[in-house]
Amino acid sequence: MTNYRRHYQAGGTYFFTLVLADRRQDWLVSHIAALRQSIHQKQQRAPFALQAWVVLPEHCRLLMRLPEGDRDFSNRLRRIKGDFSRQIPLPADLRQSQRAKGERGVWQRRFWEHAIRDEDDWRRHMDYIHHNPVKHGLVARVSDWPHSSFHAYVQRGVYPPDWGWAAEVEMAAGE
Repeated sequence: MTNYRRHYQAGGTYFFTLVLADRRQDWLVSHIAALRQSIHQKQQRAPFALQAWVVLPEHCRLLMRLPEGDRDFSNRLRRIKGDFSRQIPLPADLRQSQRAKGERGVWQRRFWEHAIRDEDDWRRHMDYIHHNPVKHGLVARVSDWPHSSFHAYVQRGVYPPDWGWAAEVEMAAGE
């Protein structure tokens, strides 16, 4: 097994990508209420600030800030993933080895994390999260994707409602 080292920073802010084991599934959007409930319940048990998120059919991206003195993001994510997995139907193609380990085969075992370094890094990841549905071709405008914290940031005046249109991005990339 790979000896992977994570960067644990007490009170840190992190960008995460969580991916379904079977990327052909749409379980995250088809069971969005279960995902929201899992996150909310885990916030009650082990508080954290969910600063931004986007949920796509087969993966989600989160920007999470931990409380001062707390660096345990791994158990928070493990519990969110486990709780969500128990709320949806068991996949039909679950392997015997997964059953033996008590796994449900919903999520990839690992997740990707990045420790946010500064305000510019935070802003880039915030924009990346909110632009993700456009990047993946799910919508032409960020505002058309319902499963995102983008809408809350528009209400607060952080983003204009028409931010992140695919046409703007293509034009900017071609300049």
